[in-house]
Amino acid sequence: MLDTPPFVFVLMPFHKDFEDIYRLGIKQTAEQVGLRAERVDEQMYSEPMLERIYQQIVAADIIVADMTGQNSNVFYEVGYAHARNKLCILMTQNAADIPFDLKQHRHIVYGNSIVHLRTLLEPNLVWAAEQVATAKTSGLSVKCSPAPGDLKLTRWTADATVRLVIDIHNTLDQAFGEIESINLYTGNGWEFSQSGNTSPKTASDNALFAERHSFVSQCVASTRRGGVNLRSSVARHWQ
Repeated sequence: MLDTPPFVFVLMPFHKDFEDIYRLGIKQTAEQVGLRAERVDEQMYSEPMLERIYQQIVAADIIVADMTGQNSNVFYEVGYAHARNKLCILMTQNAADIPFDLKQHRHIVYGNSIVHLRTLLEPNLVWAAEQVATAKTSGLSVKCSPAPGDLKLTRWTADATVRLVIDIHNTLDQAFGEIESINLYTGNGWEFSQSGNTSPKTASDNALFAERHSFVSQCVASTRRGGVNLRSSVARHWQ
């Protein structure tokens, strides 16, 4: 764990119905794993609230956002966080509150149970903190960005197709060795293809995910400072 606890900025509706969810479900869980979680209404500031929220999103190491009720302000703020390439954990009481184009992002569905929320949130926060620590020491920045896709609905199935671009950037002066493959972890039901070929998958070696998909690194011999390498793949999901 870092000497300075990673900062978790929480986005959620300002309503009394969410007070226990925040204080008992999110804040206490974050503190339990050594993180510092805050909402904007806990802070002292002189600038307008929206400007403060933007500042805190930029400053945060991790964003936790409750999408319950599809609050327009929370959706807007999450969009800003994604545009700033922030590590976001989405949560909701009802899975239907997370739109299709956000479902590929890390999210948890906790129903009406704070106990269930804590159980699901804790390993996600631990994972996120590890990602923050790695990003600050390894020199490699990895971003996986979805492009607009298609959704085909039948009476029994929903077939979603999205295109992913994986961007690897080296921020150090030293060159890294060859990148032989890139692994992507998902839940059940995903199938990926690269250059027209179905990508291999195995059971996940991470308890937070169900499957691990591997992509061949086609032309990365070594990743040098400032070099940006793009990888494009197509993903399909059934539910």
